[in-house]
Amino acid sequence: MTDSVIIVRDFRKTYGDLVAVDGISFEVERGEIFGLLGPNGAGKTSTLESLEGLRAPNGGSLQVAGVDPTREPRKLRNVIGVQLQTSGLPESITVDEAMKFFCAYHGVDPRFDLLDRLGLAEKRKAQYHQLSTGQQRRLSLALALAHNPSVLFLDEPTAGLDVATRVELHNIMREQQAEGTSIILATHDMSEAEEMSDRIAILLHGKVVTTGTPMEVTATGAGLTKVSVRTVGSSLSDPGVTFPAVSQRVSKDEYSIYFSTDIGPTVSAIIAHIQAKQDKLIDLRVERPSLEDRFLEITTTGDVQ
Repeated sequence: MTDSVIIVRDFRKTYGDLVAVDGISFEVERGEIFGLLGPNGAGKTSTLESLEGLRAPNGGSLQVAGVDPTREPRKLRNVIGVQLQTSGLPESITVDEAMKFFCAYHGVDPRFDLLDRLGLAEKRKAQYHQLSTGQQRRLSLALALAHNPSVLFLDEPTAGLDVATRVELHNIMREQQAEGTSIILATHDMSEAEEMSDRIAILLHGKVVTTGTPMEVTATGAGLTKVSVRTVGSSLSDPGVTFPAVSQRVSKDEYSIYFSTDIGPTVSAIIAHIQAKQDKLIDLRVERPSLEDRFLEITTTGDVQ
């Protein structure tokens, strides 16, 4: 039997004639990190805000740690922690004051240790407007964690963070998970989602198009091998140039990237083409499909095998 802490059933959210979320369903178990992924406009924010009690659904049902977010907003506040991309904190409030205020609201002792762990020890007397964007996001995370919530919502948690703070955030997430906290992670960073999530759901046009572990999601794709090639010249820049067994081509960071069903003929043809054009090969990489590759496959071609 599963121990589902978040239950979404046929959830629908509309804004006038616009259908933002169209009857989606998923569950998140206790102690699970669940990645909620999708391009802009897919319905992630509407789903998160409804689970956080900020918006009312137009259909279906939501449950968070046994609480109906719409009917029991006060009770909901004590079981969830929310780190948003933007904060509504007053410009003049200090870091210490913010921590004391949030902890007093939840009836717990101030968690100054979280400020220390997130690199804010020297900023405790600084006002909110004096903090950098990354520091403001670290403060938002500390406040979200301060009352040991059962469910934690993280919206682009590592955006604007340096590498060391990012690592510390991931360590904290794993600690919270080990203590039984369920985490919904909304991120555009596919490497972060692949590394941290136990399961993911990808939203597209208001619908859940695939759900599973990162490995399961990548395995259900076309099974294509990624061949990344960089040359000195522009022999591969012509989109009209085709190679055997290639089903898709994209360009990224000076690389021509081919998704191949049979890398032998593909790689041989690419090398022969480069030589025929008297170009020079700088780098050639062959990789198994990543979550980012599968995400692009779904969102650009609509493939939802």
